[in-house]
Amino acid sequence: MPPAKWFFWNRTEARLRAGWRLVIQFVFWIYAPAVLVLILGGNLANGLVSWLPDVYALASLLSEFALRLPAILVSIGLVVRFVDRRPFTDLGFHLTRQWWLDLSFGLVLGAFLMTLIFCVEWLAGWVTVTGLLWTAQIALPFPVALLGPLIIFVVIGLTEEVHARGYQLRNLAEGFCFPALGARGALIVGWLMSSALFGLLHVRNPNSTGFSTLALMGVGLFFGLGFILTGNLAISIGLHITWNFFQGSIFGFPVSGRYFGDVTLIAIQQSGPVLWTGGAFGPEAGLIGLFAILLGCAMIVGWVRWQYGAITLAGSLAVYKPHMPLMHPRQSSIVGNPSGEKS
Repeated sequence: MPPAKWFFWNRTEARLRAGWRLVIQFVFWIYAPAVLVLILGGNLANGLVSWLPDVYALASLLSEFALRLPAILVSIGLVVRFVDRRPFTDLGFHLTRQWWLDLSFGLVLGAFLMTLIFCVEWLAGWVTVTGLLWTAQIALPFPVALLGPLIIFVVIGLTEEVHARGYQLRNLAEGFCFPALGARGALIVGWLMSSALFGLLHVRNPNSTGFSTLALMGVGLFFGLGFILTGNLAISIGLHITWNFFQGSIFGFPVSGRYFGDVTLIAIQQSGPVLWTGGAFGPEAGLIGLFAILLGCAMIVGWVRWQYGAITLAGSLAVYKPHMPLMHPRQSSIVGNPSGEKS
């Protein structure tokens, strides 16, 4: 094969190499939602106001995220089908009964951990409750006002997990799957690298610091743990949704540096040492958040051991299987790329 073609094309797998697949998907991730919102956002917001006048203050936000969800899922679906050459289910959507059980566990886990963080800070005197059912200056009933952030966090949890874990982690693992590492070693590399990218993507968030970026890399490892142990995104998606939602819209903390306290079940005033609380960036950048993440990792490992009977890495996530019947990633015994060629 000519060197120029080899640089782009994996002959064994008959598709682009991993790095180029990641670049193409990232371009779609950035531009597909923006284009769809530009084309349809105004009309959707106006239609929403005509149907439900009370949501006037949230119409633009709701329409933006309502369009962001299909834009990202459809664009990733197209890349997966025509560039990756695999079914969308391979990103971690084997929708069995166990998948839904894992999703439920992830939802409960995120809510539990953020409730624990709030209780610790409140007992330490670092949080003062200043109001309940808080809607700031938004002239809407609380349940209606809460709909906006709920939609935001559901869309963020789903799309960021499909992007960072389902797509990036898997493709990075395939790209590093050569004999020296094996499939499980490549999966660990993909987990580490995708988590680093996850942290770097938040580097320009409000109140971001070097420490908060490192902390979000740890959050990325936490969110990805369920994926590399089960081969499915259910735990990761559920955990991401309620971790953010309870953090910002139930307990009024900043979420990765962004303030969501205008609509929150419990309005707070926070004090205490920034090293522990994370300050204006939120609990993710504090030591309390770190301890919660470590506890959460232990609980994920315990759940997987209970539900699946063993703790093993889903090594087949790092192995591309062209034109093969679908199988659950944990059922594969493949531990390396037989061809030895990097993806």
